[in-house]
Amino acid sequence: MSILTTFSTRRSVEPGHAVLEYRGGNPARVHRAGTYVERADARYVVVDLRERLVSVAPQEVLTADTMSIRITMTIRVIVVDPIAFTERAVDPMASIYLAAQIALRDVCAALGSEDVIGRGDAVDAATIRAAAATAAGPVGAEVLDVIVKDVIVPSEVRAAALEVITAKARGLATLEAARAETAALRALANAGRLLDSHPALAQLRLVQSAPYGSRIVLSVGGAEVSTDAE
Repeated sequence: MSILTTFSTRRSVEPGHAVLEYRGGNPARVHRAGTYVERADARYVVVDLRERLVSVAPQEVLTADTMSIRITMTIRVIVVDPIAFTERAVDPMASIYLAAQIALRDVCAALGSEDVIGRGDAVDAATIRAAAATAAGPVGAEVLDVIVKDVIVPSEVRAAALEVITAKARGLATLEAARAETAALRALANAGRLLDSHPALAQLRLVQSAPYGSRIVLSVGGAEVSTDAE
């Protein structure tokens, strides 16, 4: 917000702004985008109505099981009532900021550390937004959204969680290897039973598995027949 001190006959209001006209210490008119005639006996205040992003500094909060975590978030705000935004608080954004901080602490106090680690959306931004919107209304602002950007857990907890994930992956790999070995043994057992039932298949399999260039001697009706494996 800034006070216009240069007086002229006509003034312009840029898009996304409003100009408040005060006469005798009271608000007289709100000038929106366009031009207006400036009065010599009035005071004018420019208010920026455009969307603004309020970045909340990393907040260190405790979960239900007293684990300390750090959270960063951003609040999207616009001004909807320039008079209230100018008159009702010295720093309207500070009121919204404080309400979001308190709501964030309350939300995290109801969460367990496992919820925070296992779910990226565990922190309920809707609850924080509602609290911030309640604070924004009286000061002429509207909260469009609250975005929880980062949830940072202690390094020791991250390392422990990584070990658990690694152990699960190793267990799944070992289980899959055991299943594959069991399937291979079952296939060998079935093949053995088949060869016992059909001896000729065993001889054929022996011929097929002979190295290239080896000599194989077969007995057919008492007579020996030799052949080279190819």
